[in-house]
Amino acid sequence: MEATISITVNGEAREIPGPATVADLLARIGLDLRKVAVERNLEIVPRSTYAATALSAGDQLEIVHFIGGG
Repeated sequence: MEATISITVNGEAREIPGPATVADLLARIGLDLRKVAVERNLEIVPRSTYAATALSAGDQLEIVHFIGGG
């Protein structure tokens, strides 16, 4: 059985399959890694470390999605 991790994303409680990284979460949500900024537990996560940043139970994430336009 797959373990789950309880996290909060933009104020919403979520259960995700674990183990997981920030990159895994973004892929699951369907967001382009190049067009988002992620804050984990009040600290900005550098884009270059998304795949290496493991999520833990209780993590609080804020994800900002940039939308281009003219």
